[in-house]
Amino acid sequence: MSQSVPTSLPASVDLVVVGAGTAGAALAGAAAARGLSVLCLERGDLGAAGARWVNGVSDEAFIEAGVPLPTGEELLSEGGNFHLLAGWGPERIVIDRRGLYEVDMRLLVARLQARALEAGARLEGGVRVDGIEGRRVSTSAGPVEAEFIVDASGLSGARLLAQPKTPPSDICSAAQGVYALKDVAAAKAFLAEHEVGEDETLCFAAVEGGYSILNISLHGDELSILTGSIPADGHASGAKMIERFLAEHEWVGRRRFGGSRAIPLGRPHDLLAKGSVAVLGDSARQVFSAHGSGIGPGLVAARMLAEALAEGRGCEGYALDWMRSHGGVFAGYDSFRRFSQRLGVPELLYLMRTGLMDPDSAGAALVQRFPRPSPGRALSLAPAIAGSSRLRPRLISLGAGIVALTALYARYPEAGFKRDAWLRAVQRVHGGAA
Repeated sequence: MSQSVPTSLPASVDLVVVGAGTAGAALAGAAAARGLSVLCLERGDLGAAGARWVNGVSDEAFIEAGVPLPTGEELLSEGGNFHLLAGWGPERIVIDRRGLYEVDMRLLVARLQARALEAGARLEGGVRVDGIEGRRVSTSAGPVEAEFIVDASGLSGARLLAQPKTPPSDICSAAQGVYALKDVAAAKAFLAEHEVGEDETLCFAAVEGGYSILNISLHGDELSILTGSIPADGHASGAKMIERFLAEHEWVGRRRFGGSRAIPLGRPHDLLAKGSVAVLGDSARQVFSAHGSGIGPGLVAARMLAEALAEGRGCEGYALDWMRSHGGVFAGYDSFRRFSQRLGVPELLYLMRTGLMDPDSAGAALVQRFPRPSPGRALSLAPAIAGSSRLRPRLISLGAGIVALTALYARYPEAGFKRDAWLRAVQRVHGGAA
């Protein structure tokens, strides 16, 4: 979908959405379907908006967002075991990925944009948003008055609310590519060597320190490679990790599509809305830090924001809804991310061997929810926690912090002095600015 700079924009609309990627396009469609007049602006070409690679999105996220499940060419695979290896292996845990979809993000974005147009939203590419003053949006194509303004432009986008910048230690360098194969038999042999089959995922974890992965999966005659790390910790970037893998495995051919980007980690921004302005998706840091995915959260948040606007609860109503229902999970898993960021392969092996990390807990993280262990299961973990003198204080602190954060976010307050007190409490438990 391509679009040149428009000759004129409407003088006023109910909603201006900045950014036409997954979160922005989903919001434009959901809001227009609920009767709002919507203008969605993308600084580049509409056909190049959003992520351009393959991403895992749970069926739960699509259902909660009200977006039909992917089919056809948009869906690369569904389910299949996920083999999480400590370093280069061979020790692993195997996770059943039923309900997790590997989605071609290019086609998902195009579908969401088409749904927005069908619902009556107006999408314009090649328009830069320069700032806002009250309800006036200044753009490279002229001003627009809007009842509501939403920034869904990502980590380095318009920054319409004065959010603190994400520090380098909380930025994941991710890269993904889908590659043709020079030798399919060699690819199958590589996976078989690691006891992994076609349409399953082989994940080498902690190969660049605690927070890093290199994922490999085979789909027919194509190989998908996904990487991520935190270069501020002195590790190779995701793109560099792919480059090294390609140099070591000559049976991989040219890249068919893919890309790389910086992904903001950390707990969600404390301020998701102010007056008539809201942030959404990566701009709101609605990213599941445990594995750096923000697609599902952005879709769900878009639906919640559209509902709040249509029901007359405004941007602040959306902030309350999302923080109270999802904020605790995301902040809690960010605490886990910060814990795992300092682990090496030996510590990861300890977690696996003792059952502190098992298929159920890892599988819950893949679909972005807390595990639900039985009381007996919880009690059985006590010896494993006590057995590591080095990890024990950190594990106890981590568990207590996650419980406290979950309770705090469930009581996310409306604006005012109560929010200041809430923020101080969150900072004491989690630390860092958001």
